[in-house]
Amino acid sequence: MLECAKEAVHETAPDRNIRRPTRLQLVWEDLSCVSLRDPAARGMLETLLTYPGVHAVIWHRLANWLWLCNFRFAARFISWFARFLTNIDIHPGATIGRRFFIDHGAGVVIGETAVVGDDVTLYHGVTLGGVSWSPGKRHPTIEDGVIIGAGAKILGPITVGRNSRVGANSVVIENVMREATVVGIPARIVHREMSRCTFDGRINLNHHLMPDPVGEAFAVLVDRVEFLETRLSHLQQRLRDKEGRPNKTSDAAPKLPEARII
Repeated sequence: MLECAKEAVHETAPDRNIRRPTRLQLVWEDLSCVSLRDPAARGMLETLLTYPGVHAVIWHRLANWLWLCNFRFAARFISWFARFLTNIDIHPGATIGRRFFIDHGAGVVIGETAVVGDDVTLYHGVTLGGVSWSPGKRHPTIEDGVIIGAGAKILGPITVGRNSRVGANSVVIENVMREATVVGIPARIVHREMSRCTFDGRINLNHHLMPDPVGEAFAVLVDRVEFLETRLSHLQQRLRDKEGRPNKTSDAAPKLPEARII
């Protein structure tokens, strides 16, 4: 119990050389990052009092501390209470990184063994779920800087790489490489970004600008059909010209004298 109390005051990394933030510092970072990701945020007090996503993360910080201290019932009760207030279900066993933001938040579900990195943004309806009854790791790992669109489902012990984007209503069941954009059911990679777009220190919220692979394929087919139609038209014109042109070879040939009948 004493070790758990010390952990609440200041956490240290496994090598004991890197000082990790306290839970109060984590909550402050969770609150401060909202203004960088939501243009509707107008002040710290308003954000603290009116954002259910922030409330859910604050309650989870407390529930996770109790869970790590083996107060499992108290942790689950606080988690249930937070869900009752916010409509966001985060299991107290889930590992949540720094500056975590849930925008709107309604219907978000995060499973027990899920791991969420730093600077991750989730929109409403996102599920980080499991697909197995087996003990151990059952839920996804979301690395730093990932943006997950509304209604997306990420299922199983898979990894979504750093700075990736998951399109709205996508279903991800396989690992996603870094700097990638995935869309669809099941989700497929449609774009690779070699660097993360930021401006004024804020993340790029243009998560609606998803590539359309089906539309691009149709555009290529339409261009090909137009090319073939143009080429066929030229060939038909050349054939008509050739059929209507007089035979120069026969006209230029010398005329032989007619045979005489003796």
